[in-house]
Formats: sequence, C-alpha cells, structure tokens
Amino acid sequence: MSVGDRPAAMPGTPLRRWLLKGLQSPEGLANQAPQEEAPGHQHKWWQVMCLTGVDYFSTLGYQPGIAALAAGALSPVATLLLVALTLFGALPTYRAVAEQSPNGLGSLSMLERLLPGWGGKLLVLFLLGFVATAFIVTITLSAADATAHILHNPFVPHSWAGAQVPVTLVLIAALGGVFLAGFSEAISIAVVLVATYLLLNLVVVGTAVQRVLAHPEQVTSWQNVLAADYSSPVAMVAVALYVMPKLALGLSGFETGVAVMPLVKGKLAERIRGARKLLTTAALIMSVFLITSSFTTTVLIPAGEFAEGGSANGRALAYLAHLYLGDWFGTAYDLSTIAILWFAGASALAGLLNIVPRYLPRYGMAPDWTRANRPMVLVFTAIAFLITFVFDAEVEAQGGAYATGVLALILSAAVAVTLSAWTMRRLQAAAFFGFVTLIFGYATVANIIERPDGLVIALLFVLAIVVISLISRATRSTELRVTHISLDDCAGRFINEAGELYLIANEPHTRDAKEYVDKAREAWELHRLRTSEGLLFLEVTIPDASEFAGELRVTGEERHGFRILRMQSTTVANSIAALLLHLRDRTGKTPNVYFHWAAEGNPIGALLRYLVFGGGDVPPLTREVLRQAEPDPARRPVVHVG
Repeated sequence: MSVGDRPAAMPGTPLRRWLLKGLQSPEGLANQAPQEEAPGHQHKWWQVMCLTGVDYFSTLGYQPGIAALAAGALSPVATLLLVALTLFGALPTYRAVAEQSPNGLGSLSMLERLLPGWGGKLLVLFLLGFVATAFIVTITLSAADATAHILHNPFVPHSWAGAQVPVTLVLIAALGGVFLAGFSEAISIAVVLVATYLLLNLVVVGTAVQRVLAHPEQVTSWQNVLAADYSSPVAMVAVALYVMPKLALGLSGFETGVAVMPLVKGKLAERIRGARKLLTTAALIMSVFLITSSFTTTVLIPAGEFAEGGSANGRALAYLAHLYLGDWFGTAYDLSTIAILWFAGASALAGLLNIVPRYLPRYGMAPDWTRANRPMVLVFTAIAFLITFVFDAEVEAQGGAYATGVLALILSAAVAVTLSAWTMRRLQAAAFFGFVTLIFGYATVANIIERPDGLVIALLFVLAIVVISLISRATRSTELRVTHISLDDCAGRFINEAGELYLIANEPHTRDAKEYVDKAREAWELHRLRTSEGLLFLEVTIPDASEFAGELRVTGEERHGFRILRMQSTTVANSIAALLLHLRDRTGKTPNVYFHWAAEGNPIGALLRYLVFGGGDVPPLTREVLRQAEPDPARRPVVHVG
C-alpha cells in the first residue's frame, strides 16, 4: 500500500457513520493545488447567474427598507452612489478577479498566491472570519426577512405577530435539516426562483413607478423634505456618502459570482468570458432594481412604516405589492420572496461547507470531523441560532454585520487586484484599483465605526478559526503529510544497486567534497558504517514550511564520488519517514536511517521550529512519525542516532 493511499479508520457506531458519511481523506485534500476541478455538469452563463442571483437579487427583499431606515428621504441619493460604486468599483474589480482566478477560488486565492508562506495563510485565515460572517448573517438575515414576509401577510393570524424569533429558528432548522438529509444546489431550481422573483419585482416596481408618475405631488413632497433637511445639493451628497456604507448589502453576490465560475460551460477562455457576462448582467439588473425600488418606496411609503413594528419593515416592496396589487398578488410576491430568501440561505450554507475543504485541510488546519458535511451543518446551524437570538431576529439590526462581511470581501478583492496589477507593472490599472481600494476601505471603516457588531462577530470567527486551526495543525503535525512519492531514474538506480538500505541524513550547507567526506567519517565513527557498504546520503530542503502536505519528488545525484538522494518538502522529519516507508514497500527491505544528534537546546523551541519552519529535533520526530504510521515494530524502518 502506498504512503499516500492509507485509508482512514472507519467510524464505529451507526451515528458516527451517518455523521461522517462522505469523509474525505486529509491527504487527498491537502494535496490539491489551489484550484477546482471542472464539475461534471456545466451550464450556460445566464443559468449560472441565477445561482448567484438567489443571494444577490434576494437582497431586494430587505434592501429598500434598510436603505430608508439608514438614509431617510436621502435613500435614493445614497442608493445612486451605491450603484455607482457597484458599476465602477466592484464590477471592474471582480471582472479582473474572474480573469486571474478562473477556477472558483476568488480573491482569497489571489492573495494567497501573491503573499506566499505563513503571511498569506494567516491573512487567508483572517479573511475567512469575514467570509464566515457574511455567509452566516446571510442565513440569519434571509431567514429573518422571510419571517417578516410570513408574519405580515394578511392571511397569517395576527396572534403570530410576536413569533419573529421562533419562526426564524424554524426556517434555519429546516435549512439545516435539508442539508443533513443530503442537499445539493440545483441550478434549475435557482433559474425558476430568480426568473419568478425578478418578474414579480418588475410588476411591483413598474406599478410603483406608474403610481409616482400619476401623482407627481408625492415627488414634490419628497423634494420639499430634502430641501428642508439639507441646505444644498452638496450637503445631500456629503450625507449620502456618509450613510452609503450602511447600504452595502446591495453589493452582495460578487464573490459568489466568481465562486460559481467552474459551473459555466466551456473551456477556460469561454468560462472567463461567461463569468464576465454573468457579473455584468447581474450588476446591471440589480442596479436598475436598486434605483427604482429605493426611489418608489421612499416616495410612496410613509417613513413611520419602515421602522420596527411598521408594515414595511424589512418588506418595503411587499408592502407596495399588497397596497397596489391586492392581497392575492401580494401573497404570491411574499411566497416568491420567502422561497428565494430561503434558497439564499441554502446558497450561503453551501458556500460555508465549501470553504472548509477548500482551505483549512490543505493547511492541515482542520480537525478530522470538519471534512464531513453533516457535523459542519450542525455547527453552522447552532451558530446561526445564536446570531438569531443575539439580534432578536431583526432584519435591520443584522444589516451592519452583513455589510461588514460583504465590504471586507470586496475590499480584499480590490487589494488583491491592485497588488496583482502592480506586480505585472500595469501602473494605470494599479492606480485605478488602488483608488477603488481606498473607497472600499473608507466604506468598510465607516461601517465598522457606525455598526461595530459586525466587526465583533467577524473577530470572534477569526479567533475561533485561528485557534482551532493552529491546534489542529499541531495535533496533525506527525502525520506523514505526503500524498505521493516519485523517484527519478537516477534515484531509482541508486536504490536498486544498493544492498541493504543505509541512509545518512545530511543537512546540506556548502555541499563541497569536505562536507561529504566529514559526514562519511562521522558515520564510521558513530555507527561503524563503511563507504563500501553502499551508503546513500539523504538531503531535505524546505522551500515553504507553511504548506502542510504535498507530493514528494526524490532526485538522485552523484557528487564528489558520493550518492545523494535529494528531496524538497514542507518538513524534514515527515518526508524522511515517508521515504523510508516507500523504500520498504518498494524493495521489501527494512531501511535504516542514521542521524547525528543535534546540539542540545530548548525542547519547546525545537517543537516550535518544527511546527513553523519544518525543522526542529529531526531524529525523535522521524521516529514518532514512523511509529504512528507503522504500528508493527517488526516492519518499521529503523532510526539510529549517534
């Protein structure tokens, strides 16, 4: 059995088997390069856009109401600024992300590539906290708004009016239950939901626009309110710029748009073009609806109805649907909104379940059970319950936390695109995206200052992710951490021509003749090994100790009359252990590896060097890795220390 193909132990009880069904091997996951395989079923770009749209377009359910609460009569002006930021900031940024990260990994993957080593990984862990915030609050906010549409429907008993939290919890529990039963997103469902929802919104907004045109005095009243509250158009724009970050919920969906790129039909270039069409079309559709819905709801709905307890709170367009098109059409609109909001929660939960295997296992930073979906569904559902209780299932109260997550993701994308343009010496593009980064940086900071709850939630996620990740990395550090081993022809010849397998571990320095002669003399003095016995020197270099696992390529080299096996790996001890087991399986002989005992030092320091830099106290670590990988001492390669 090859080193990289050892099966994980099967769980015992029926409950464990059910929970851990679909558990993937950590080695396989760890070995995956930061890319995503093309899925079996691909679709036209507009169909994939609907999968993004269940998240993006569903925000119309609550965006106009939140905008009215945040900006008051100035809501249409602030929304215009948001649309400008969407079309001239977020859209160009994510069109660039689609080109440079076309395999569905988004801006986090770009930052990981641009910042190699531990710095990039720690940044990814930090940003994952904001990703988790955005997705978790998507679940809770969507469920809360779906509840608002349920409870305010005229056919629902008034006695349910105070059941916002219980109904929201039921919706979240139902979402978790569907995933526990085995849920996979279907684009066909998304297409139906999005098409129905956009069509109904077109009817509602179109009716509202006709109403505004038929009653111009309402527009005049709105203008009078603006004139009374603000001294000049400049003051209006200044205040709109101040409140605009609170409206950032209308920017959701861009990161999802690049995440679904592998589902777009075609080869790489076609997928990139399709993704750009997807992003542009979705942004244009959403921009039109944002402007028209914000203007009509602000003009037609009394300000008091937007507040907590008001009929338009969290459901401004539904309020207009019932008011102007009747309760039956309004109920159809409610059902469509509830369905797309619930499916937005499903999309967010699916995104969360994709994040863990995409990054953390590849870093060696996920406990074994996180590689199965069902335990993670239970964890995320419990967190969503907690968030719902904290915010009392209020839509507007969760807006700040959601906006923080969304803005942080877009800011990270803008930074990634700016750095990428700078490294490619595209100075004009770097200047443009640098300016976009500053704008999103302002929006993020302003939103955090105004509504720090989102930052608190994100930092709690960051703390939990980092602590759990580092503990997991430490506890998994003595796994083999090698997914596949290959020997070149020269290395294979050295192994075949050797009698017994005697390998001398050597830390390469100058690699001159004196270094190898001294090492051979040391092998004789400490272990009585003769050069004539076919000694093989073993050298390991570590290009990036932050990686957890990968393929081990062994090359043979003859230098100064000595035969050397050279390897590059993420850690010294684990790669030596993996090679010894591979040689045992290949030759049927028991390999022997010889170490010179390192100078004495602080054992804690040695452990930290091992965990962080891949070195440390190699001889005992090599033996421990071998002991865990091969429980039978009779078959275990032998470690000698002198």
